[in-house]
Amino acid sequence: MCAICGSIFDSPRLKQQLAEIEKQTSDPAIWADPARSQPLMRERKRIETLLADDAELERRANDVDAYFDLAREGEDVESDLSREIENLTQAVDALESKTMLSEETDPLNAIVTVHPGAGGTESQDWAEMLMRMYLRWAERQGFKTEINEIQDGDEAGIKSATFTISGDFAFGLLSGETGVHRLVRISPFDSAKRRHTSFSSVFVSPEIDDSIVIDIKPDDLRIDTYRSGGKGGQHVNTTDSAVRITHLPTGIVAACQNERSQHKNKEKAMKMLRSRLYEFELEKKRAVSKKLEDSKLDINFGSQIRSYVLQPYRMAKDLRTRVEIGDVDRVLDGAIDPFIRGYLKMRREGGIPAPIEAEDE
Repeated sequence: MCAICGSIFDSPRLKQQLAEIEKQTSDPAIWADPARSQPLMRERKRIETLLADDAELERRANDVDAYFDLAREGEDVESDLSREIENLTQAVDALESKTMLSEETDPLNAIVTVHPGAGGTESQDWAEMLMRMYLRWAERQGFKTEINEIQDGDEAGIKSATFTISGDFAFGLLSGETGVHRLVRISPFDSAKRRHTSFSSVFVSPEIDDSIVIDIKPDDLRIDTYRSGGKGGQHVNTTDSAVRITHLPTGIVAACQNERSQHKNKEKAMKMLRSRLYEFELEKKRAVSKKLEDSKLDINFGSQIRSYVLQPYRMAKDLRTRVEIGDVDRVLDGAIDPFIRGYLKMRREGGIPAPIEAEDE
């Protein structure tokens, strides 16, 4: 079984490529040129990750082979064998997703923004549930997370949130999450216990590093400072340290409030702005008919990419790929990998269709 590992990753070729990169990075002159050194370092990290994945897959496959040998010898290893096969299946699924990540920005960190739709507290609570879902997904992946900016809802939930998920291929894995997400449930805020439908939008952009040049003219920026909000307590900021930067030609906005220093908030907001402007330019190069902001669909019926139904039945369903998961509670706790793989497979096979209007519940 372990013989398949090398065929997936072509380890000899990867090791040869890694040796060539190590040879190039041994030249001290290359470190004076970030435009050359940073892409090389990213490629080295990518190859090292693939080789580590190959070794892990081979280890798990050998474990399965060993349990089969024990079973043939009459040992009772059924439960252990089932566990190892499940672990191997999960590892193969994760690696399959990585092999489908070939876009230029796929290896980068992801900046995620969540906004509630119309509906007040209901939608604001749903937006916070979505934020938690992605943070739990990141935790499951071993990724780092950082809340960049958040506005609390009037009674519950959030009015908006932006957070960064840092890890290998974070953006590529989450790129298909951009769109409108729909929740159907018995409202915890309705004394009559009626069923409500809520909408929230998710927007994902890559975090662009310094090796990618984005020309931003100071005259094109409006920089506003304001007092950071929060739920109260000793960590509430009492100075106008939060920063919001608006790129006037495009209307793209980036804000950060989690640092106490206005300078650090401005630095992070600029980094987010550069990322969003880069994605904006990519969209134009791909000749997409609408600009980046127009790609954010109306947050209402008929525009959702995924539905999460808690009542009258329980099901999470992607309306583009038709992937369905019955354990919606586990999905909301971050188990969204089947949706991610479904999107990546469809992207590889020739593109993503427009979201399909869901049938009435």
